[in-house]
Amino acid sequence: MKPEKNDPCPCGSGKTYEKCCQEWYQSTKPKFAEKKTAPTAAECSQLEALLKTGHSAELERQTRLLLEQYPESGYVLNLLGVSLQMQGKDNLFAFEKAAKFLPNDVNVLNNLGNALSDLNRLDEAEAIYRRVLHNNPLNAMALSNMGAALRCMGRLNEAEAICRRALQIKHDFVEAHNNLGNILEDQGRISEAEASYRRALEIRPNQVDAHNNLGNLFLRLGQFFKAEACYRRALEIKPDCIEAYGNLGNVLQSLGKFDEAVLSYQRALEIKPDFADALSNLLFIYNLLPDQPPAKLLAEARRYGELVARQARPYKSWNGVPDIARCLRVGLVSGDLREHAVGFFLEGALSAHAAGRLEFTAYSNHHCIDAVTGRIKKSCRGWHSVAALSDENLARLIHDDGIDILLDLSGHTSHDRLPVFAWKPAPIQVAWLGYFATTGVAAMDYLIADPWTLPETEGIYFTEKIWRLPETRLCFTPPDTDVAVAPLPALTNGYVTFGCFNNLAKMNDNVVALWARVLESVPGSRLLLKAKQLNEIVVRQSVVERFAAHGIGADRILLEGSEARAKYFAAYHRVDIALDPFPFTGGTTSAEGLWMGVPVLTLEGERFLSRQGVGLLMNAGLPEWVAADADDYVTKAISHTGDLQRLATLRSGLRQQVLASPIFDAPRFARNLEAALRGMWAQWCDQQQ
Repeated sequence: MKPEKNDPCPCGSGKTYEKCCQEWYQSTKPKFAEKKTAPTAAECSQLEALLKTGHSAELERQTRLLLEQYPESGYVLNLLGVSLQMQGKDNLFAFEKAAKFLPNDVNVLNNLGNALSDLNRLDEAEAIYRRVLHNNPLNAMALSNMGAALRCMGRLNEAEAICRRALQIKHDFVEAHNNLGNILEDQGRISEAEASYRRALEIRPNQVDAHNNLGNLFLRLGQFFKAEACYRRALEIKPDCIEAYGNLGNVLQSLGKFDEAVLSYQRALEIKPDFADALSNLLFIYNLLPDQPPAKLLAEARRYGELVARQARPYKSWNGVPDIARCLRVGLVSGDLREHAVGFFLEGALSAHAAGRLEFTAYSNHHCIDAVTGRIKKSCRGWHSVAALSDENLARLIHDDGIDILLDLSGHTSHDRLPVFAWKPAPIQVAWLGYFATTGVAAMDYLIADPWTLPETEGIYFTEKIWRLPETRLCFTPPDTDVAVAPLPALTNGYVTFGCFNNLAKMNDNVVALWARVLESVPGSRLLLKAKQLNEIVVRQSVVERFAAHGIGADRILLEGSEARAKYFAAYHRVDIALDPFPFTGGTTSAEGLWMGVPVLTLEGERFLSRQGVGLLMNAGLPEWVAADADDYVTKAISHTGDLQRLATLRSGLRQQVLASPIFDAPRFARNLEAALRGMWAQWCDQQQ
């Protein structure tokens, strides 16, 4: 019979039955509460099995179902975050919630820090890792992760020390070896970086990130086939690795395998449709392909612009006072403020600006610092290293700096920050210098061109308004290398040497066919090609075979790889005439060739990209070196090589001629550029009134 509430409890405690039951319930309440927030052992085993086998979508489904029953389970929330991370989905909310219920769990906090790092919220990530290390100073995972975050913040010495500490604690820690390799590569310690990546792969041969990073290192060294092998191995291990597809596309592009490169970028976009970098790479490679309809290129660029616009929250107001006469704050966004084509064209133009008229602030998206960087810095009032900043944070920085006119110097090239422009952090945004087509970003107001490079009829294929400088959009800085102009080599060789030092990816089949016609039309002539791809034996053999298919023997094709800058310039001593590729014509190489006394034969195109040679030669006073079509190209090659004495005379005075021209006259160019920027500013001020 059940006791009444006031009867003595049968347990012998001497308390009433009611009192004893109440005390027992209170003592067991926490256990019941814990049970309600934690899955069973069987449920945990099922989740762990899905995690181990990599069934991320099913793991996500199961964790979401369990959270309906156990909404406060930090364990389940953490696994939900992991499943989302495996699928490339937004996972921060899951890890943040897991950390709320498991505030001292090392795995949860490391996952939270990694999620913040992936979003470039690096200060917050560092704080999370330090929170782990405060209680667990020997936690190698937190040390390695913090080293990776510090590397992205540009704090390379700290990052190296932290990763090495992680490896002292755990010698076979694959992730730490991989992270250390990235840090050493950023420091230019290439052989040490390679050793770190290889050590990671010795410990775990299927480590995708290490294969990918080793490929990036080989690509940087110009060892293209080794790079390709690394990326393909990464994809064998992880067939949905979008980074590996993107990098594979880059190396295939460098090798001239354009169709395969396009497929690689497209595969990355199939896996992740909002992968902006892959779409940007596609836009760039289309410039290398002949006969691309301009309407198609515009449509693809608009597609990119719509993608980055969906990911942005544009500013609607800015801090600058709409005063036409005041000093303007001009921002420069680029990953190429260094020994790079952009740096060479920018340096002199910046240094020539009159003080008090324009004030420059640079937003550098690359860790590299060299002599050119140092000289550009001297022309800037402010300098920010922004590679570690998210698009949102970089946009906020630019907006808070009160920038009036923001210049993009990269376009769809490496280390660009085009998505930031979709946030509209400055009232006027302008594309200039580093790219030769429309960006497709609707928030980009203007694109700077000139009368020669962008005909009026082509403006309809740009999302930007076209602002033409009066003479040239490019002004090259004279090299600081002391290499004199040499006499015309044909006078002593007894034959003419044509040359091209452009990226070999520009040499498509149409270019090879036309250059073969030139060589055939000029008896005994040679062609000297110099490019980073030609360090590879297989590439050299391929080039020989491509010309052989047009009847040009291997003895007439001279092939050389990349060299240090002084030796590179000295190679022009062996070139009589430079040949410009098409449709992607030369910019830096053409300016350098002219400075070395070597005239450039270019083919006049219709597109902005294909008319860079026209712009340079017309401004250099060399209109007779611009060919109207392929037949004219051959005719002009014959004509210019038919009078070697005239060619020698041109060579001897060409450096002085171009130094006095608009393409080297920095003060003249600076005035024109300032007038353009002030014209844009005046229009904006009028609109505000």
